[in-house]
Amino acid sequence: MFMSGGSRGIGLAIALRAARDGAKVALIAKTAEPHPKLPGTIYTAAEEIEAAGGEALPIVGDIRDEETVAAAVAQTVERFGGIDLVVNNASAINLAPMRELPVKRFDLMQQINARGTFVVTQACLEHLRESDHAHVLTLSPPLSIDKRWLAGHSAYTLSKMGMTMITLGVSADEPGIGANCLWPRTIIATAAVQNLLGGDEAMARARTPDIYADAAYHVLVRDPATCTGNTFIDDEVLAEAGITDLSGYSAAEGDLVLDIFVDGWPEGVPA
Repeated sequence: MFMSGGSRGIGLAIALRAARDGAKVALIAKTAEPHPKLPGTIYTAAEEIEAAGGEALPIVGDIRDEETVAAAVAQTVERFGGIDLVVNNASAINLAPMRELPVKRFDLMQQINARGTFVVTQACLEHLRESDHAHVLTLSPPLSIDKRWLAGHSAYTLSKMGMTMITLGVSADEPGIGANCLWPRTIIATAAVQNLLGGDEAMARARTPDIYADAAYHVLVRDPATCTGNTFIDDEVLAEAGITDLSGYSAAEGDLVLDIFVDGWPEGVPA
């Protein structure tokens, strides 16, 4: 598994779930030193992956630099012999309207989110083509032009929908590779939610990263020949896998809050 980001939060949870099956995980991220407000570094993540039963290769790098990404991919192949799974996890968020968003923040979201997905996936393609179980999984939402997702944060929406379009393009262009997107039904209790999107109140109305990780696992173990071109929602994936009691994933003390880009609770999917 080659993952962008993964020092903490959802990416680390996905890596740890894979590690329980003995996965070999390469992480490329910038977090070499502890952040004053965010837990974990790429090295502490690697320690957790190995403690969970996997092997880890932490690589300090910026996915905005294609040469750095190419070198990281080469290092991963040299260490592990190939790449079967790519997880586009790294993402930047700024929920500001155009009138308030500095151009440099616009650029950052496009470069990390949409462009980063392109750079990482493209760098891994030749190795994915050699795999007998090739998957690309991007943490991005279903496509939508609903004005609700354009009002107030069109730049962020552009970047996240761009990640989805790039991934669906892989599905269209690469018949041997399963390429899918995965998004959460509800907000997820991560440091980003705590620090950027609502603090303790939001955290108390969220699900844990484990629901995203388990859903990712159930996508990545599917046959890539038949599981491709989808924009999945986490609890729908779990329901298809027979997991309908989601109470263990709830960090909520009140009603769960739907994530951005999600319309509601479909019939048959438990809240």
